[in-house]
Amino acid sequence: MIRLLIFALLVLVLGYGFSWLADRPGDLSLVWEGQLYQTKLIVAAGILIALVAATMIVWWFIRLIWSSPHSVTRYFRARKRDRGYQALSTGLIAAGAGNALLARKMAARTRGLIRADQEPLINLLEAQAALIEGKHDEARQKFELMANDPETRELGLRGLYLEAKRLGANEAARQYAEKAADHAPYLPWAAQATLEYRSQAGNWDDAIKLLDQQKVAHVVDKETANRQRAVLLTARANDKLESDPAGARDDALAALKLAADFVPAALTAAKALFREDKVRKAASVLEQVWKAKPHPEIGKAYVRARSGDSVTDRLKRAERLEAIRPNNVEALLVTAKAALDAHDFAKARAKAEAAARIDAREGAFLLLADIEEAETGDQGRVRHWMAQALRAPRDPAWVADGFVSDKWLPLSPVTGRLDAFEWKAPFGQIEGPLEEGTTVSVDAALKSLPPMREAAPATAATKTPSPIVASPPARTSVIELEPIAVKPATTTAATEPAKEPEPRPFFGGAPDDPGVKNRELEPDPKTRLKLF
Repeated sequence: MIRLLIFALLVLVLGYGFSWLADRPGDLSLVWEGQLYQTKLIVAAGILIALVAATMIVWWFIRLIWSSPHSVTRYFRARKRDRGYQALSTGLIAAGAGNALLARKMAARTRGLIRADQEPLINLLEAQAALIEGKHDEARQKFELMANDPETRELGLRGLYLEAKRLGANEAARQYAEKAADHAPYLPWAAQATLEYRSQAGNWDDAIKLLDQQKVAHVVDKETANRQRAVLLTARANDKLESDPAGARDDALAALKLAADFVPAALTAAKALFREDKVRKAASVLEQVWKAKPHPEIGKAYVRARSGDSVTDRLKRAERLEAIRPNNVEALLVTAKAALDAHDFAKARAKAEAAARIDAREGAFLLLADIEEAETGDQGRVRHWMAQALRAPRDPAWVADGFVSDKWLPLSPVTGRLDAFEWKAPFGQIEGPLEEGTTVSVDAALKSLPPMREAAPATAATKTPSPIVASPPARTSVIELEPIAVKPATTTAATEPAKEPEPRPFFGGAPDDPGVKNRELEPDPKTRLKLF
């Protein structure tokens, strides 16, 4: 484009010059060796320009002939290079598709057309072909060659890192990742791997420093960096909790500033404040997180903030949490548990049923079973609620990579991934009814709740229980029962020694089976009893 503009400008200048000469006619005289040469001025200018153009053309032609051998060589070299790059491109595509045979063929052709020191991607193609064929030793050699080349250092280090991870050589993988992060801190995989390795080793200070470098280099976005920094600060606070409560408190509160609803940071901050006897400050921290994200561990820590509180005081604190987030499952369950501890069974049952209506899950029905056990002791009703819990969806828990933990951890114990734990229903459990075609409903469970078992009436002390005679269940028989003499109530121990009651045989029913008649109600000396 610039050349075109220059050419157009040159033409305009020449045109303007010729028009200027045409407007000013004149003659040009030249005396050379006694001869007078005279012509028009415009003709002389045209002849001069033609001579300059002819000279340039002649010079271009001479230079073309002079440089023709080099031009021909360069042409064939470029053609050979193009063929080599075409073969390299085809080989890389074949390697990506898993075609090791074609990748090997294209790698050999590329080496014949392009020198390896001129194009380092040949080593990559051969390494990929070796990986497809399972020749990992050859692949590692190629990656080492690339790691020694400044142009392909990051590529070679990544290949060596992945090979070390495959072999389980975590120390070697850590070294490769740190080396890559030192040379190129902008590499996301190297920075993340180094961050996780430092976290696994418990080097929280180095991990936080590396995360700050990543944030400055824009390796991670601001939101992700703040979240990971909050996780690292919480992990460091947990380590300091016993030895340095003040440092743990500062780290946990700093984590809450980065992630206001981060439950583990709030729990750690509250524990540190409890150790410093700052109960009111700890309660304020827990309330703020509870408003954003109600969590059962937050509720438990809040209710049991003071170890010397009575069960009534704990119930009042639970009700205060419920007032902050009304009609919330976690708030209702916290209040129900506190009411159960205070033996306020009516309130505990009402709150637990309300929680089950909002979210019919395992914990609500198990709590109803505990309430039934504490209030009535009726095992039939207890088993009914436990059966509902078995069919209900499971309660949320801390889950990371399929691993369920009873507490939050900064790293996954399976993969070592940072900030892997989530509060959700366990992945390996069914999130719904166990049986097909059935749904769990607290209203249906209340309708099908068995009635309370009434206590059996007490018998008079003077009456002797009738013995029960067992018969085989496979047939119907008629058994003659002998009458039993009953002593009058006025008989005393002085006139006649007391007799021990005869043993009462058991055949599958209760001793006071209503199907067996009482002897004293049968005055007839012969009693015929038909057992089924």
